[in-house]
Amino acid sequence: MEFVTNLILASVRMATPLIFLSLAELYSQRAGLVHIGLEGLAAIGSLTGFLVSHITGSPIVGVCAGAMAAILVNMIYAYATVTLCAEQIVYGMAINIFAPALASFIYRVYFGAGSELVQVPLMTNLSALLGINADSFIAKLFLEQTLMVYLAYGLVIFTAIYFSKTKSGLNYKAVGEYPRAAATLGINVIGVKYIASIICGALAGIGGAYLTTCYTTTYVDGNVAGRGFIALAAVIFGRWSAGGVLLACLFFGFCDALQIRLQVASFNVPYQFFQMIPYVATVVVLAIIGMKKAGPKSCGKPYRKEER
Repeated sequence: MEFVTNLILASVRMATPLIFLSLAELYSQRAGLVHIGLEGLAAIGSLTGFLVSHITGSPIVGVCAGAMAAILVNMIYAYATVTLCAEQIVYGMAINIFAPALASFIYRVYFGAGSELVQVPLMTNLSALLGINADSFIAKLFLEQTLMVYLAYGLVIFTAIYFSKTKSGLNYKAVGEYPRAAATLGINVIGVKYIASIICGALAGIGGAYLTTCYTTTYVDGNVAGRGFIALAAVIFGRWSAGGVLLACLFFGFCDALQIRLQVASFNVPYQFFQMIPYVATVVVLAIIGMKKAGPKSCGKPYRKEER
């Protein structure tokens, strides 16, 4: 029971960065922008969150800075794909190459190439903030979490309501479905796409900053570890809905938590086999689910205002 309890608690924590990244992709695709550069945005958010947290001593300030840094990087993608109508996949891949390299360069410039491992304090969980001693499983599940976990699950609820119950959310989805029809209704298609890029950058940056302010105490190259691509799979698995994305992220978070515990169990199996579990699960899920229900109709297609 202790193994199962710890596994469930770890699954919730490890699903949190995936939720932020998946919601970032969901908001982007609902506006017709396929963004495969989540890995790069999370990397720059992770480094900035770590660096600012180290300088200020505040993980919350670090998270906010990580969001702002990812927004700035994502504006390159937004300008190229929305204003210049460039290929979205190409520029998404460019972000995946450029942003992690920039993060690695900034780290080495600030701390030095041969510096010792730098650590920062992690964000305090709710039970410690309230001075409550969480003993039971339910208390640990709801109280031994950082504020970022509550923010992630709160955003899922907000997103579900926003896209299904509000006029603004329906207009937002119309841009991803049929932008020309949306434009005839007076919706600013270009403006919505830029807003989507800002939201996507902020959420992806927060997801990356979570890794260095709430999950681990240090920054290393490659700490995002493919979570950006798993988030892409979670959006497809979740059928472009907030509730579906949440279930998909919990499943992938469970796989990630399981592989770590299997490594600790010291089976006579190379640990690399256990590390493969989340990625194998991603491939298997995509193979089973497939693309039977496609996403927004205009997803990945450039919008040229002057065309009929």
